[in-house]
Amino acid sequence: MQDIKINNCGVCLHYSPKFIKVLLIIFKNQIIVTDYEVKNIDLADQGFMNLEVAEHNMAALLKVRARFEKEKPLEGLKIGMALHLTKETAILVRALKAGGAEVIITGCNPLSTQDDVAAAMAKEGVKVYGYKGETDEDYYKYLNKVIESKPHITIDDGCDLVSEIHLKHPEIMQDIIGGCEETTTGIIRLRAMEKDGALKYPMIAVNDNKTKHLMDNYYGTGQSTLDGIIRSTNILFAGKTVVVLGYGSCGKGVALRSKGMGAEVVVTEVDNFCALQARMDGFRVMKMEDAAKIGDIFITLTGNKHVVSTEHMKLMKQYAIMANSGHFDTEIDVKGLNAMAKNKRRVRHYLDEYTLEDGKIIYLAGEGRLVNLASAEGHPSEVMSLSFCGQALACEFLAKNRGKLENKVHMLPEELDDRIAGFQLEAMDVKIDELTQEQIEYLNNWQEGT
Repeated sequence: MQDIKINNCGVCLHYSPKFIKVLLIIFKNQIIVTDYEVKNIDLADQGFMNLEVAEHNMAALLKVRARFEKEKPLEGLKIGMALHLTKETAILVRALKAGGAEVIITGCNPLSTQDDVAAAMAKEGVKVYGYKGETDEDYYKYLNKVIESKPHITIDDGCDLVSEIHLKHPEIMQDIIGGCEETTTGIIRLRAMEKDGALKYPMIAVNDNKTKHLMDNYYGTGQSTLDGIIRSTNILFAGKTVVVLGYGSCGKGVALRSKGMGAEVVVTEVDNFCALQARMDGFRVMKMEDAAKIGDIFITLTGNKHVVSTEHMKLMKQYAIMANSGHFDTEIDVKGLNAMAKNKRRVRHYLDEYTLEDGKIIYLAGEGRLVNLASAEGHPSEVMSLSFCGQALACEFLAKNRGKLENKVHMLPEELDDRIAGFQLEAMDVKIDELTQEQIEYLNNWQEGT
C-alpha cells in the first residue's frame, strides 16, 4: 500500500510496498522534500470531489479564507495540527495556507481519518500523516512528525499534541506562540494543566465559542452520532429506549435528535444542574445501574472514564447496543468487555458482536471510539465551517498578540464569535434587525426606568 513517488522533471515513478512516504521534486538542481504518509495516494481524485462538495457548504469559512488571501496574517508561521483528517479539516488547511502559513497535520483519533481526503491533501503539498485504523505506534509517530516540524502554533482536538509537547518535547516551546483547542475533552485537560501550573504556552479555547459548542456539539454531534450508529446497525430509533450518558452540549444534541427519531430518552448525570435541565426538558433521569436494565441503545458523551462499566454491561438486555461520542475510547470499558466476553466477531461496518458468559449478546459500534467518525463521516460541513472559522481566527489572534498572552486558557473576544455567526447568517441569506440610535441610548442609560 505504500507509494514512494519521485518526480524528476515531469517523470513519475510509482512504487507500492506499504505506505506513502516521500515525494521528491527535483527542479533546477534544488530538492524540495514533501513528506506525507497516507494509505493510498490513488484515492486523491475521490478526495478532491469530496472537498468540492464540502466547500459548497462552508461559505462562512470561505469568507475568512478570502480575507486571509489578501492580508496574509499567518505569513511565515508553521501551524502544527492534530485534528480529524476529514474533508472539512482539509478546507481549514486551505484557509490557513491562504493566510501564508505552512501546515503540518496528523489525525487526532485512530479511526477518524478519511483516507481519500488525506490523499488529496498530500497531492496539494500538505505534510499530512494518517490513515484510518492507525496503530497506537503510528498514532504517536505521526504526532511526533508534527512536533519535529517545530510549529509556531498548535491546533489540537483532544489535547494529545499539546500533552506530548509538554511531557516529552519542552525544548520546542520557546518558539511556540500559542495553541488552539477544538473540543470539550481537550479543554478539560488544558484547564487541569493550568490549575497544576503545567501549561507553558497560551491556549485559545475555540471549543468555548458559542459558534462552536452551541452549534458543533449540539447540532453536529446530535446528527452525526445517530448517523454513525445507524450506518453500523441500521437500527430503527423509533420505539427504542436510548440512554444518553452526560447532558452537556453534546448530550443535549443527541437526546434531542433521538427524541426526534421517536425514541424514549433516559439521561444519566453526575451534575445536579445538568440532571435538572434534562428532567425539565422532558427526559427521564436515573442512575446508570437502573438505566442499564432498560436501555436498547447506550451513548456516552461525558469525557470521562468507564461510565459504562462491565457491571453495567452484565445488566443490559439481549442485543443492547453501545456507542461512544466522547473524544477518547475510555468512556466504555472496552478492555474489560474484551476480557469478559467468550466470543467476539465483526458482524457489520464497525459493529462488533460480543457474546458474554451467560450467552447474552451485546453490540459495540465504532470500537468504542468516536462513533460519528469511526462509523460515519463526522459533523456536516456547515457545522464544521463555524468551528473552523473559530480556529482560523484564533490563529490570527495568536499571531497578532504574540508575547502578550499569559500561559492560560483564553477565550476569543466575543466580537469575533459574533462575526462568525454573522458570516453564517449571510451564507444562509438570513437578515436581522439593527438597533436604532434611541434603542442604543436606552440600553446604555441606567437612569431611565418605568
